[in-house]
Amino acid sequence: MKIVGSRAYFFGCFLLISSLAKSQNVTGIWRGHFRSNEAYERLMGIDDRYKMEVQIAQTGKNFDAVTYSYKSTVFYGKAEADGWVDPGAHKVLLRELKIVELRMVAGSACIMTCYLQYSKLGDEEFLEGTYTSKNVRDTSNCGKGIIFLHKVPETDFYKEPFLEKKEKQTEGSARKSAPEKKETTDTAATHVNPKPNIAATKPPAKKPVASTKKPVVKKPAASSTVKNPPVAQNKTSTPAKPVAKPPVKATPKPVPITKDLAKSDPNKHSLAPMEKDTIASIEKKAMPVVVVPKVLATRSNEVVKSIAVNTPDVELNIYDDGTIDNDTVSVYYDKKLILSNARLTDQAIVVKIHVEEGGEHELVMVAENLGDIPPNTSLMVVKAGEKRYEVRIVSTEQKNAVVLFKYEKPQ
Repeated sequence: MKIVGSRAYFFGCFLLISSLAKSQNVTGIWRGHFRSNEAYERLMGIDDRYKMEVQIAQTGKNFDAVTYSYKSTVFYGKAEADGWVDPGAHKVLLRELKIVELRMVAGSACIMTCYLQYSKLGDEEFLEGTYTSKNVRDTSNCGKGIIFLHKVPETDFYKEPFLEKKEKQTEGSARKSAPEKKETTDTAATHVNPKPNIAATKPPAKKPVASTKKPVVKKPAASSTVKNPPVAQNKTSTPAKPVAKPPVKATPKPVPITKDLAKSDPNKHSLAPMEKDTIASIEKKAMPVVVVPKVLATRSNEVVKSIAVNTPDVELNIYDDGTIDNDTVSVYYDKKLILSNARLTDQAIVVKIHVEEGGEHELVMVAENLGDIPPNTSLMVVKAGEKRYEVRIVSTEQKNAVVLFKYEKPQ
C-alpha cells in the first residue's frame, strides 16, 4: 500500500482474529481488500485500495498460510505465513514468514498486523477490522487502515499444495464413517437368500427332458433303405431306381406351395420379389472427430458458472475487470476457437454464440498472459433475450475458466 511521505508498499499480514468460536475453523480461502486511513487521498479521488487473498490450512491449533496482495501495475507480492489458534481467547494469529514473490514500482515492502472481527450471515463468513503495519527493512511505521475479507470457494491464483493436502485429509476422514453404514446394508442383503435356493431346484426338472432325446434315433428308416437292395436282386426288373428317385425329389416342395396359393387366391399369382434389407444398406455416418486444443488439455478447466437460456442466440460482451492492465484472452466454444489473443479494455468485445437444444455447451476463457497485474481478470456480460447475466472470470497460466450454457425452451 502507498503510504504518505515514505512511498512504502506492503503485503501479507500478521493476523490476529478475535471473537471466534472455539470450534471455528479458518481453513480455506479469504479474499477482500485493505486501504489506509489517509482521508485526503480519498478526497483527491485517489483509489488506495489493495486487493488481498489469504489461503489457510488449519491442523489442530496450528496452520500454514499464504498471502497475496496486489494493486494495478503498482504492486504485487506473495508471502509464506503460518499461525496458530488460541481456543481459550478465541483468537487466531497469522504471521508472515518469507516473501517469495515481489514486484513493485518503488518503495519498500511492509508487513501488517490485522485485528479482525469474525461474523457470519447465513452461509457467508467475513473477517473485518483494522490493521497496523511496519517496514520490513527498518521496522518503521508504514501506517494503519481498515481491512475486509470474505471467505470464498475458489482462488484467484492457484490453490496452494498445503491447502489441497488438508482438503484431501478432511475428505478421507469423512469417508471413514461410510463403511460402517455399508455393513448394515450388506447384512440386510444377506437375508435375501431363499430366492437362489428356489432357482437351484429348477435344473433337476430339466434332466428327464434330456433323457427322452436318446430314443429319438430313426435307425429303422435307415434299415428300410437297406431292405430295398435284396428286392433289386432280380436281374430282369430294376425297380430300385424309381424307389431311389422320390427321396431325392424332396427339395422341390416350394413349387406345390406356390400353386396352392394361386388356387386359393388368384390375385396372388405374381408375388413381388422380396426387397433387400434396407437397414443393411444405410451408410454409417462417421462422427466428426473433435480435436481438443492443447491449451485445454494441458491446463485445468474450472466451471465458474452454469447459465440456462431461453433463446438460442446469445451475445457476450467481454471487458477487463478492474484496472486496464493489458490482459489478453482467447475464447473457445465447444472446443472451437472463436476469439484469439484479444486484449481486454473498458470497451466491450462482442462475441455471438448459438446454443443448440440438447446437452450443455462449453465456453472456455483462456489467459494468454497475466497482464501487468496477475491474475488475468475479465467481466463477461451475457445477453440472452430479455435476460442479462454478469460473470466475473479469473484465469491463469495453469487454470482456464469455464462457463456452461444450456438451452431450455420457454414455457
